Amino acid sequence: MKKSLISIAILGALSNVAMAQSNVTLYGIVDAGIVAERGGINGNVTKLGSGTASASRIGFKGTEDLGGGLSAIFKLEAGVKTDDGALDNTTNRLFNREAYVGLSSKTAGTLTLGRQYTPYYEVLRDVGDPFAMGMAGTAKNLFPVGSTSAVANVTTGTRNDNAVVYKTPSYYGFSGSVSYSLGEQAGDSGAQRQIGASGLYTNGDLNVGIAYNTHNNDTATNPNLRNGHNTLVAANYNFKVVKAYVAYGNNKGLNSSNVAVPNAYSTVPYGNSENTVNALIGLTAPVGDAGTVMASFTRKNDKDPLNRDADQFAVGYSYALSKRTSTYVAFAKINNKNGAAYTVGNNTESGTGDKAFNLGVKHSF
Repeated sequence: MKKSLISIAILGALSNVAMAQSNVTLYGIVDAGIVAERGGINGNVTKLGSGTASASRIGFKGTEDLGGGLSAIFKLEAGVKTDDGALDNTTNRLFNREAYVGLSSKTAGTLTLGRQYTPYYEVLRDVGDPFAMGMAGTAKNLFPVGSTSAVANVTTGTRNDNAVVYKTPSYYGFSGSVSYSLGEQAGDSGAQRQIGASGLYTNGDLNVGIAYNTHNNDTATNPNLRNGHNTLVAANYNFKVVKAYVAYGNNKGLNSSNVAVPNAYSTVPYGNSENTVNALIGLTAPVGDAGTVMASFTRKNDKDPLNRDADQFAVGYSYALSKRTSTYVAFAKINNKNGAAYTVGNNTESGTGDKAFNLGVKHSF
């Protein structure tokens, strides 16, 4: 009997050690809001939207301590629609947001394999955009992220399939990442591939980021298409009473600056530009203990002969009811010029017109 008790105690201790070495977390965001859109070809649209400020999702992430400062890591994240309970999945993908596995070292950095965000998107979201890619004021209404080309199945800027990503540790405030996404096209190893890189510098209240993304547009039936290139420089500085943001992007080549809704204002689809420049200035400011005001001005300067420029003005406010729950309100207006066809969307949707109002609530768990 005594030996049995000792054995049970030893097994219990070993089990506790194993549990301490492995960790799996269930997490998510539930976001819903009233979205009112105006100015599109189909007239006024008022709806209950999902993921307006931050895309609604449910995910699993985990780590296993392998010893010596090395850990195995994974992440599986699925989009969901709060408005009707469906999967946010139009391409038959369960984990359409992120799906990767890899190794992380405290001294050598992190290497991951799978579907992941591009370095370009992460710099714009984390450094350049006061709306953090959410609500009507999102920078991606004019910056080239999230759009898929009609010529080749290339998604510019947001996530890459088949990606190998390496991220360095932080050295004296400097860090960086490199991403290589295999196109996996039969007979052409370069077709559809994407390559990205970024560098970050953080020093107290200052954050600076640079990023580059290039994608190969070749397909099996058309192997001689030009590449698209996107370059980004962004920074923010916290002056305490206000946090200032700036971002500048240069986009050249085929599918370097696609329009999310080509027929938003006309039955004739909009033709994408191949030489554009983006610029953004913005701010966030605390209001009391729990409120934050956001504002930005974003410009799209089209350098193609048609000169289809666009400007976006945006303002928003969020109020933290707790550490996990917040409410928000936002409004944005795009001025399209010379037949430009950009729309006011939000974190999840591309929008239908040149004006949009959001009012919603977000909970994280």
